[in-house]
Amino acid sequence: MKTGTSILINASLLFAVMAAPVRPAAQDSHRHHHYKLIDMETFGGPQSDVNGFEYYGVVQNANSAGMLTGWADTHKLDPFCNSGNSNGNFCFNYDQPAKCFGKIGCPGHVSHAFSWQDGARTDLGVLPGGLSSATAWISANGLVAGTSQNGEIDPLDKGFPEDRAVLWRDGKIIDLGTLEGGYESGAQAVNSRGQVVGWADNTVSDSYSMAVYSSLFNFYAPVYPYQSRAFLWQNGAMQDLGTLGTGTDAYAMAINEPGQVIGISYTNSTPNKVSTACSGGGSKIPTQDPFLWEEGKMKDLRGLGGTCGVPYWINNHGQVVGFSDLAGDKASHPFLWTKANPMQDLGTLGGHFGTASMINELGDIVGGSTLEGDSQIDAFLWRNGKINDLGALDGCSYAFSINARRQVVGNWGGAQCAEGAFLWEDGGPMVDLSTLIVPHTSLTLLVININDRGEIAGVGVHPGDKSHAIFLIPCDKNHPGIEGCDYSLVEPVPDGPDSLWGTAPQAGAFLKEKDGMRDLPNLSGTRVSGRCVGRGGQCPPWTKCCPGLRCTYASTRAFCE
Repeated sequence: MKTGTSILINASLLFAVMAAPVRPAAQDSHRHHHYKLIDMETFGGPQSDVNGFEYYGVVQNANSAGMLTGWADTHKLDPFCNSGNSNGNFCFNYDQPAKCFGKIGCPGHVSHAFSWQDGARTDLGVLPGGLSSATAWISANGLVAGTSQNGEIDPLDKGFPEDRAVLWRDGKIIDLGTLEGGYESGAQAVNSRGQVVGWADNTVSDSYSMAVYSSLFNFYAPVYPYQSRAFLWQNGAMQDLGTLGTGTDAYAMAINEPGQVIGISYTNSTPNKVSTACSGGGSKIPTQDPFLWEEGKMKDLRGLGGTCGVPYWINNHGQVVGFSDLAGDKASHPFLWTKANPMQDLGTLGGHFGTASMINELGDIVGGSTLEGDSQIDAFLWRNGKINDLGALDGCSYAFSINARRQVVGNWGGAQCAEGAFLWEDGGPMVDLSTLIVPHTSLTLLVININDRGEIAGVGVHPGDKSHAIFLIPCDKNHPGIEGCDYSLVEPVPDGPDSLWGTAPQAGAFLKEKDGMRDLPNLSGTRVSGRCVGRGGQCPPWTKCCPGLRCTYASTRAFCE
């Protein structure tokens, strides 16, 4: 069930110029390749999308064979948008998510999963009897994991359509089933061996079910009080991976090529006295630790002393990154876990909060951290034991993905880091990706993943909060003969000592200063004030809503309302 917007963007900044990076390293500017934007369009409906925006961690939407996965609306209206309960309506996709927030009767369309490669988009279809489907992950060899409706209604949640974890392999869709007589499941990741991991709800009552309280809100999970369990599916059978300690719930998030699984699990069933970023809406839940499952056993990675921890990525060396609260749960730091050095605090850029999103095979780590005073978030690159500030555009940046060539992508701008996408490469500085697109696009770009070919997956947002899945192809020597590509190099915007005046189409006047682009009438977006976020602002893992507001889950984002 989607309960809000896929991406909330301030439409007044649909176009932007490259802002001057915060760090002095900006003086070492170099030229970049152009990118060609491929719009995935739709199957006749208004929107298309890629996975990855439901929590602050990267997923693999595109592999290094140039395959992209996502889902797109058809022309058919979704009848489940007209039904729901106190937790919201049962719509698979809203047409105008920012205005809905789970309201029954908000229009939406039936959506189908797709794959794309070499200019050809394929409708992956749905399970027999089902209406909608969506993808979550694509493996290196093209296996796709995701979710599909099956045409049945969940008897535990009147009117809610049953969802099943699925695997698309060799042109066929495979229903992976459920656990212990449950009715719902969803796949989160798949490796090249066809091992799939995800979540499945059973029928055991649970007052603190992750299906109700977890901040890792899943698009399609019902919100009801039954246990959610982590699963591994292989060779036709779904296996419950268990939990840590006496915990009742777990959620599998990723699996690497050797078959190691990471995820989250409660360690007991007693709620803590403090609320953390691991729970939705400020609720108090049992301690949640990151886990590593291998060779039939679930290992507690422990965290950094607090009661909330989340792993976001595991590479093929078994190195795990994520974030964990420190003792007392008043700060959270990015972590690196390895067998040699079990739990390492990577530190921050001066603030109290940070998250590591991804680690590549070279051991380079990217993510985001608050600066001193916790009023700004900057993207970081951690390498060789040192955390490096990559700068920010318009007061915010967050890095989601890094490839083997050490190219880093993420999003920038405003309190939500959601006004545009950036590329950082060859020592920087950070550059607004929209300035590299040919021909120029009016879409607001947000990205989530870069593969080893330098191809970038994300969404392009139209005015009115309509989004399309996009794929950015670099116009470089590894992509010769691409129609519409400009193979010349882009000159960087100089960062002189004087402020520069200018205008951006549909964005009003702006002032370009050393600390970035500043909108003259006001600074767009809801700003972070200390640790709290104001009404309408996004509440990421390291911040909380201001007093009197609650973090409300809205599909791929969470907002303070």
